[in-house]
Amino acid sequence: MTLGSGWFPLWLSLRVAGAATLLVLMAGIPLAWMLARRNFPGKELLGAMASLPLVLPPTVLGYYLLVLLGNQSPLGRWLNEQGFPLVFTWRGAVIAAAAASFPLLLETTRAGFESVDVRLENVARTLGRSDFYIFWRVTLPLAWRSILAGTALSFARALGDFGATLMVAGNIPGRTQTMSIYIYDLVQANRQAEANRMVLVITLAAVVLLLISRQFSRRILR
Repeated sequence: MTLGSGWFPLWLSLRVAGAATLLVLMAGIPLAWMLARRNFPGKELLGAMASLPLVLPPTVLGYYLLVLLGNQSPLGRWLNEQGFPLVFTWRGAVIAAAAASFPLLLETTRAGFESVDVRLENVARTLGRSDFYIFWRVTLPLAWRSILAGTALSFARALGDFGATLMVAGNIPGRTQTMSIYIYDLVQANRQAEANRMVLVITLAAVVLLLISRQFSRRILR
């Protein structure tokens, strides 16, 4: 099996999942903290909308992303003019994977923040500490296991995304063909032996990530 035909999709999937998880962390942690610690109009609606990709069919999620990022949308046209197109590129695969995996990190991290005793934060406030300081030195260290568990789940979900990635990034061998799409192509081409090898690799990676997530979840419950 050559790099181009077999291992490139795995390498691309790892790169896409890593970049998507980084995006999810940057957006998900602040939103999870806000949903856990702040009350504002529309809070529950915002939480529901952020978790919507969990229940939407992947093709529907991909369609929404195409409408938002495609050449017919203002954002898509502006990105093309800036020389940064997303549709049918590996960057589009990152956005699709991030959108699909975002709720897993959001819900896990929100639960972690909600489990932190508010009294500890209030003690820090009585000592004159700012909210920024309290978040970094009190809340985040106490919720780190939840964040790591959510990160592992999010990475695993991004690694195996199929529907949304196919809709947004397409199936271009050597450019946007991720592992899950490559396996689909192998099955369609009746290349069962190669499909079995790739399925084994992706399954082992998913099992390892789930074990990591469960380990941290058990520590949180304790």
